[in-house]
Amino acid sequence: MKDDLWREMGLSEQEYAQIKDLLKREPNEVELGMFSVMWSEHCSYKNPVLQETGENAGIVDIGDGQAVVFKNATDVGGVIRDVFTRGARPIALLNSLRFGSLKNKETRSLFEGIVAEIATYGNRIGIPTVAGEVYFHPSYEDNCLVNVLCVGLMEQQELVKGWAADPGNSVMLVGARTGRDGIQGATFAAEERGAVSAEKEATVLQGDPPLGELLMEVCLELNKTGYVVGMQALGAAGLTSSACEMAMRAGTGIEIDVVKVPCRETEMSVSEIMLSESQERMLVVLQQGKEKEVQELINKWGLASAVIGRVTADGFLTIKEGEQTVARIPAQVLTESCPRYDWEAREPEYLAQAQAYDLGTLPEMEDYSKVLLTLLGTPTIASKEWVYNQYDHLLDVDTVVPPGSGAAVLRVKRFNKGIALTVDGNSRYVYLDPYRGGQIAVAEAARNLVCSGARPLAVTDCLNFGNPEKPEIFWQFKEAVAGMSDVCRELETPVIGGKASFYHETEGEAIYPTPVVGMIGLVEDLAQVTTVAFKQEADLIILLGQNKDELGASTYLSVIHGLEAGRPPELNLELEKQVQNAAAELIKMGLAVSAHDCAEGGLAVALAECCLAGKIGAEVALTENLRPSSILFGEAQSRIIVTIRKQKLDLVLQQLKNMQVPYKVLGNVGGEALGIAGVGWKVNLGLKEMTEKYRGAIACLMEY
Repeated sequence: MKDDLWREMGLSEQEYAQIKDLLKREPNEVELGMFSVMWSEHCSYKNPVLQETGENAGIVDIGDGQAVVFKNATDVGGVIRDVFTRGARPIALLNSLRFGSLKNKETRSLFEGIVAEIATYGNRIGIPTVAGEVYFHPSYEDNCLVNVLCVGLMEQQELVKGWAADPGNSVMLVGARTGRDGIQGATFAAEERGAVSAEKEATVLQGDPPLGELLMEVCLELNKTGYVVGMQALGAAGLTSSACEMAMRAGTGIEIDVVKVPCRETEMSVSEIMLSESQERMLVVLQQGKEKEVQELINKWGLASAVIGRVTADGFLTIKEGEQTVARIPAQVLTESCPRYDWEAREPEYLAQAQAYDLGTLPEMEDYSKVLLTLLGTPTIASKEWVYNQYDHLLDVDTVVPPGSGAAVLRVKRFNKGIALTVDGNSRYVYLDPYRGGQIAVAEAARNLVCSGARPLAVTDCLNFGNPEKPEIFWQFKEAVAGMSDVCRELETPVIGGKASFYHETEGEAIYPTPVVGMIGLVEDLAQVTTVAFKQEADLIILLGQNKDELGASTYLSVIHGLEAGRPPELNLELEKQVQNAAAELIKMGLAVSAHDCAEGGLAVALAECCLAGKIGAEVALTENLRPSSILFGEAQSRIIVTIRKQKLDLVLQQLKNMQVPYKVLGNVGGEALGIAGVGWKVNLGLKEMTEKYRGAIACLMEY
């Protein structure tokens, strides 16, 4: 073994010394490879994270003996496996995508390919993609982000744990045969781009949707037999991570004979077998004596499987090659003894200057109709039809609210209830104030669920950042996580799972810090499902919350003035809860016929989206003494637009007064245009003109 092989495998000198101390000896090459992947950031989270749940996907009780399983991660196949390995049938996918400018040919090609890949996998495996978000920003030009949220539904008694309980039980590998793809992938995922060699970049993983679908059905059927003791998907670090994590959770050990592992390539070494990240594989711990019945079931589906080992009582992960022991490491050493780093945190130099920018010096525009039209045609705000039309969002005919609204809603079979789903995260906010940006990500997700008629339940996150070893990046990370955590506690939406994804840098340039919040909510009565669309002539438009003079970090500032400066809007949590509770109460009472929160683009864009969704116009009057750009396009938080029937006005106003929530009657629904009148200014855009700009923006650029 080379003297500095540990260095080539991504371990530090300090970590190598720690390994020798833990083992009381020198590790061999196989063991060193196992440590390198398990102690990589990708698997171990050496940097502090918000919460460690101990399982692969979080679970939430939704009553009636049912539970929802959900997780946010960075690839579609892996996150699906993490959900059905808990015993839940996946019922929906959501995605959060970040790309550079669509004016760039390479970005367009990448965007097209990734969307097609997500669509192919989800559609083929039979899971509808029901919602998501897509942002475009130069910071992602060389480092796009693909975050995928998978949601599953299960009966609580069918819960499967990811553990290797009871010594003597058999350990079986099910699914694809093991190849050389993805070896050391977990280690390389924790390196900056530009530092990774071409040889390393060649270790690309390829999913197999038809095989993935078979594996899902086999695992769900296996679970119903009662023979399954534990189950875990093989993801990052492959067989090494799944085996040691399952043993660690149960306080047991696992012995594996690599000779018994079904391989698709010849002469694979022990290290290659143990570190391969070949997709569509599952490690299953079975009750001793049930191996024959299980293999007969698997054979019926035409999948490869083999008993490759057994659960032991000694706490060790023991790897054998026939009769020869080639590696022997305590499972808890690989999982629990990983070094933890609390890096130096320092506020970035750019921040003070960016936040101090005097937005009062900005000139007001002459044509606000033109500004609104420009924002509606900005790819980040514009309709994402080009994306979601490639997805089958009605695969299981349970989609009540499809893509295009604030949140998706799926009905729960056999019950008059539904699950609402959303993903949110504004990276510009986090870049300009990480704490406040983290707060807003959670608050906006909850707001979207409330506007759909749901009660927010829980969060899963995907935390995308640059190199945490750099003080400025680590400061962004800590501040953003603190902001998210504080709002989760205040709104009583626990974080039950997720992923941290670091080292998103190219040649030293990091992406904007991008925490993505996935949140689920419960619609207790499907009659309460609400959408953003304005519904009929003469309905009254009411704004819950307050307009403010806040332009910092806004899309308007970025798109119209080319500035990413100022501070994100303030979040008053008491006001936020007031507004959310008021909207929820109006929906529950059947008084609100539509609801939509104000987010990117501000009040004007939100009103336009309501008109476009309902294919009907509106007349609105804004009389506050605020500059036009702020009242129209500022992104003040804690604002929800609701519409009500005209004859219900007195009852609604009495309710709002009782709840002591700020509100303002803005105008009424009707006509073929959106008209917004202020003091000395106006906006007037026809539905046809707005529709063409909003719906055609991304398609036009993709044909560019």
